Amino acid sequence: MKILFVTATRVGDAVFSMGLLAYLVDRYPGARLTIAAGPISAPLFAAVPGIERLIAVPKRRFGLHWARLFALVAGQRWDLVVDLRGSGLAWLLRANERRVMAKGDPDQHRVQQLGQLFGLDPPPSPRLWTAPHHDRAAAILLPAGSPVVAIGPAAAWIGKEWRPERYAELALRLIAPTGPFAGGRVAVLAEEHERAKAAPILSAIPPARLIDLVGRTDLPTAAAVMRRCALFVGNASGLMCLAAAAGTPTLGLFGPSPVEQYAPWGPGTAVARTSLAPEAMFGPGFDHRTTGTLMDSLSVDMAEAAARLLWRQCAASEAAPSVAPGHAHIPKTAARAPCVLRDAPLPGRSSG
Repeated sequence: MKILFVTATRVGDAVFSMGLLAYLVDRYPGARLTIAAGPISAPLFAAVPGIERLIAVPKRRFGLHWARLFALVAGQRWDLVVDLRGSGLAWLLRANERRVMAKGDPDQHRVQQLGQLFGLDPPPSPRLWTAPHHDRAAAILLPAGSPVVAIGPAAAWIGKEWRPERYAELALRLIAPTGPFAGGRVAVLAEEHERAKAAPILSAIPPARLIDLVGRTDLPTAAAVMRRCALFVGNASGLMCLAAAAGTPTLGLFGPSPVEQYAPWGPGTAVARTSLAPEAMFGPGFDHRTTGTLMDSLSVDMAEAAARLLWRQCAASEAAPSVAPGHAHIPKTAARAPCVLRDAPLPGRSSG
């Protein structure tokens, strides 16, 4: 059986689609897969079982990327074409079956929207595939030892980015003697061109407690790194989605992004969101090209309270939780739906 799977350009959407892909891998064992994805997200699919061809599809003006993809895949008949981009490609190809993603319900999570394409309820959760060399690289980058809190300070748009100084303060609180990860380490993940965004965090964490992973991982290696972390905290971004799919307890920090569609999906996930509602952020005169962060009404107190609550819930999900050195304790029975926390400062703390 030959399957063409056309997925997203953005990393977060690509990660969400990996649950549906896992469903197809399980349903059609031995199927030969051709996967088309954006150049940034394509490496996530390199280790998928049964993959025969991986096509990176950079966007081109006037939709010319679709003409290029058509030329690459039109030479054969497909048993199944799955187009999550909602293009007309599937209808131009010779195929026995086509499933094309339509515009989804804005009040429904993207994973649920994808599941509906095959009538799956509950929808399949994202699944990540990594190769042995990714796991070996992660073990070198993140050697076993005290627990690691991973921080993802960057996002595709500055309006979604919490200030790095607040990330630094939050991380220091979490690994302080009274924090839930006392004596732990802090790993900072971002792309090399995002180093300036991470710099205030890198300079604030004591060198002995810091693991600088900025520009040092590709996406599959980042996923393997996440599996070795006790907690991930980051903006609404592809890295947040990756952490949740890796099974790491994940706290997503949300402001203008719609939580209903893009909250981290998986066991042990939660959201802390701004006290200012998204609709209040886009008033008269708003211009996305000139705005700064829209996340300032989310205080360090609120994020810390959410992180502590998430970890308590993870720890309580099993009778005798334990954390292996350098590894996250992954609860087996944690709720899939994320907890959303807003306006919950810790007693005795001032806003950050």
